[in-house]
This record gives sequence, structure tokens and C-alpha cells, in this order.
Amino acid sequence: MKPTTLSHLRQWKLDGRKFATLTAYDFSFARLFADEGIQVMLVGDSLGMTVQGHDSTLPVTVADIAYHTAAVRRGAPQALLLADMPFMSYATPAQTFDSAAQLMRAGANMVKLEGGDWLCESVKMLTERAVPVCGHLGLTPQSVNIFGGYKVQGRDEEAAERLLTDALALEAAGAQLMVLECVPVSLAQRITTALSIPVIGIGAGNVTDGQILVMHDAFGITGGHIPKFAKNFLAETGDIRAAVRHYIADVEAGNYPAAEHSFQ
Repeated sequence: MKPTTLSHLRQWKLDGRKFATLTAYDFSFARLFADEGIQVMLVGDSLGMTVQGHDSTLPVTVADIAYHTAAVRRGAPQALLLADMPFMSYATPAQTFDSAAQLMRAGANMVKLEGGDWLCESVKMLTERAVPVCGHLGLTPQSVNIFGGYKVQGRDEEAAERLLTDALALEAAGAQLMVLECVPVSLAQRITTALSIPVIGIGAGNVTDGQILVMHDAFGITGGHIPKFAKNFLAETGDIRAAVRHYIADVEAGNYPAAEHSFQ
């Protein structure tokens, strides 16, 4: 199988073909996901909570992400692999370049940054230096202390307009992919339509070009609070491989996320 590239994702958006993605953190699950048809994976700083046992993503380091990125790359050599830039790893241009270089050398095809138009200069500089960038808007977990918790974003018109403006600014700066987390479906629709780059949703309804789930949420092994947008595909199949295939099929058909997994 040929490697999945950003060109494929752009063509899928033009064709109206929805695609499913998952987070991955190790060789074995990455290989399993690739075998069952997951072509895009994210080494998310969610590993701080799902793997390391922290109560937020903030303790995760660049070295942590690089370690897991290398493992996932070995398991899924043909996947389009995104790697999160963790908290305070892109506060200055020099820091941004160093962090991104470490993750790309570890095997990432693209780095993901959380934030709005204040990131435009960094996005432009990274893309000029051959580092593709994925933006992340809406609920940005690294800002949990600013938000006062994990809350839906963009509910009022002013906040919605700000997110749309940020999305357009990031695309203009060179971002080639966008993640929208925990926003109302109507806003996700506006942003997905406005952008020419593919939009991946999590808690953003079934109107985005793609979907992503933390693998632990997809298999029902998340401890404590279960996000509204999560669905346990393993419970419906009883087999991890079948669960992955079921997830892909539901996303491609537009059946997931359903109304009960979305915010109005």
C-alpha cells in the first residue's frame, strides 16, 4: 500500500469522502489500526492522561511525544502521522523549530498546534521550513486552566465568529489540516465549508470531513468521565479489529457521530 499523504486528504474533501482517524501511542496498536484501514493517526498529548495517568495533558513533553511517534511510525509506516506539539513547546520561534524538528525526525509527517490567529507567524515559519501544520481550534485541552475545565466552545455568535476567523487565518498562514474539538454542529459546518483544507472533528458532529477519537474512548476503556462524543465500538463487536472496522464504516457512512454524540 502506498503512503497516505495530505494530497489524498484534500482529494477526499473534494470528493465528499469522509475518513476516520484514531490516536495511537505504540507499535502494536498502530499496526493493528493500519491493518484494519486507519490511514491517518495522531500521537496525541492525550497520552498524558490515557498512558501516563495525569489529570491533564500539561505534563507531556516533546521527548514523550517523540518516543511514542517513533513507535507508532514503526507500526504504521504508510500512515499519515500527526504528532502533537505539547504544552509550552511552541512559545517562541526557536522553541517551535526545535520541538517540530524533534517530532519530524521521530517520524511525524505533520505537527499539530493548539490555538488561534496568534499562531499564524509560527505556522508560516514552519511551513516555509518544510514542516506541515495541523491547527486545533475549539476546546484546546492545553488551555484547560484558561477555560476553567473541558467545555464546549463557540456557543454564542461572537465566540463562533472568532473561531471561524481564527480558522481562516490559520489556513491563510499555511495550515494544511484543522482539528475542531467540542463545538456546536452548526459552527463545525460553517468552518468546514469555509475552509479549503480538510477538517477533522471530535465532538463536532458528522459534518466535518473526518473524525478522530482517542483510541481508549473508541474501545470503552476510558476511566472516569466519558465524553459525550465518545462511542464504545468494542461493546458492539466484541473484537478490537472488528471495532476499528465498524468505526471506519460508521464514519464513512455519516452514522457516527450521531445526534447523541454532538453539541447543538
